[in-house]
Amino acid sequence: VQLEESAGGLVQPGGSLRLSCAASGSIFTINAMGWYRQAPGKQRELVATITSGGDTNYADSVKGRFTISTDNFVKTVYLQMNDLKPEDTAVYYCYADEDWNDYWGRGTQVTVSS
Repeated sequence: VQLEESAGGLVQPGGSLRLSCAASGSIFTINAMGWYRQAPGKQRELVATITSGGDTNYADSVKGRFTISTDNFVKTVYLQMNDLKPEDTAVYYCYADEDWNDYWGRGTQVTVSS
């Protein structure tokens, strides 16, 4: 299974950005997809996840600002990020649980700065 993330970018505080991640390859069933992030000097942390049944989970720090969604086939996951803050600056990694195996994207840089 390969996960290909869209490009991140540089955004001003208060701005918005949408990330996407498409899964391809030998896919039997995807149980969940999501996003994690890692800021410099910090551990990788959960941002948001969504199950094949549509259940979502968000980090407290992004609740009300970020929205995770998938396409109908649950092979592409989106992360709509609004009201971005400098503390959201990190490398964002796409994640997929495919048939109970974990897969990761290469990561995409999101920088929030004026």
